[in-house]
Amino acid sequence: MKNISLDISKAAQFLNEGAVKSYESCIKAAQTSLEEGTCPGNDFLGWLHLPSSITPEFLDEVQETANVLRSNCDAIVVAGIGGSYLGARAVIEALGNSFSWLLNDQKNPVILFAGNNIGEDYLSELTEYLKGKKFGVINISKSGTTTETALTFRLLKKQCEAQRGKAEAQKVIVAVTDAKRGAARTCADKEGYKSFIIPDNVGGRFSVLTPVGLLPIACAGFDIKSLVAGAAEMEKVCGLDTAFEDNPAAQYAAVRNGLYASGKKIEIMVNYQPKLHFISEWWKQLFGESEGKDNKGIFPASCDFTTDLHSMGQWIQEGERTIFETVISVEEPNKHLLFPEDEENLDGLNFLAGKRVDEVNKMAELGTRLAHVDGGVPNLRISVPVLNEYYIGQLIYFFEIACGISGNVLGVNPFNQPGVEAYKKNMFALLDKPGYEAESKAIKERLAQ
Repeated sequence: MKNISLDISKAAQFLNEGAVKSYESCIKAAQTSLEEGTCPGNDFLGWLHLPSSITPEFLDEVQETANVLRSNCDAIVVAGIGGSYLGARAVIEALGNSFSWLLNDQKNPVILFAGNNIGEDYLSELTEYLKGKKFGVINISKSGTTTETALTFRLLKKQCEAQRGKAEAQKVIVAVTDAKRGAARTCADKEGYKSFIIPDNVGGRFSVLTPVGLLPIACAGFDIKSLVAGAAEMEKVCGLDTAFEDNPAAQYAAVRNGLYASGKKIEIMVNYQPKLHFISEWWKQLFGESEGKDNKGIFPASCDFTTDLHSMGQWIQEGERTIFETVISVEEPNKHLLFPEDEENLDGLNFLAGKRVDEVNKMAELGTRLAHVDGGVPNLRISVPVLNEYYIGQLIYFFEIACGISGNVLGVNPFNQPGVEAYKKNMFALLDKPGYEAESKAIKERLAQ
């Protein structure tokens, strides 16, 4: 079976000869520090060998819980923010039917996501949609006090109990939370909810292969065993004993750090499949939250092509040359659609008649890569044989290990996120949260000035 692969040739050409090879020793040292647990943030390395350590029995337990939800719910709301929802959503959107929310096929519940914003209209419309429906909730929060998720869960819990009765609601509300501490753990124990543990040594953005991601993905009807198997295979491929030239994660980390040192400060994750939009969103959190600290770090951006070629294409082609692109290319789509012939040919597209739509897309991809490289934009290309659970699992682990290596090379702690707390302190002070009296007074005096 093929694996996903990485082509760095159209990016390495922008670096001095031998520049990628020159990173070999520091990449090796960075990966060794991960393996030996000597790097900054070493108490959050539980993801490193997670794929190979997940047991079939554990996956069976996750699947059994998913089956209970699937058989008792028309809709399942995943309540979480950041790493507590992006990974699951990325996989579900990549593998699902683009119009699944309209299909109502009676086989799979509608998977909805909430707790990732504080939009009153959004939450009001969600609760309206759920009225009269048999819905369940997966509440994903290590603490249970993250504002966006806690607010949403309180709304959903009350509505689910009101519509289904407390005893029935108890069967369709699942908590994914800390083993011992926090409001969500206390609530789960008090209410008797089925619960899964978020490992203490796995940060949110690395948690796709824990119940944080696995349970929602299983609820959507996808094969979590195949997903984990793909990740486990990539764990081997990117292992410490793999030669530098053959290790795609090492190569990716080397090239992006080389480009960053040469003045390329922005990485644009590009896809040509709309289904991959949330893969990019997950990737942005993974790298942005891991590397963006100490006034360092590549800014992670994303574009959906060819759509965004009609909005961002001009800037990418001729704007400031501080960018590079990483393109995720899917070799073979899951569907087969031929372009039709038209007698009048008013649009002049009969030259495409009989061709697969994907052939047109692939030529758009190739033509764009050539144009952007000619315009001074280095391009890396990740090739994915087909969108299925196995290869998405590979892609997830590839980015995780590359991120850990790259952050260590950059000289930051890739596993903390101290800057995330700044907005929360201001928000709590402005809302007069108990315990924030001094901060509230100070910020209100500042605003008055």
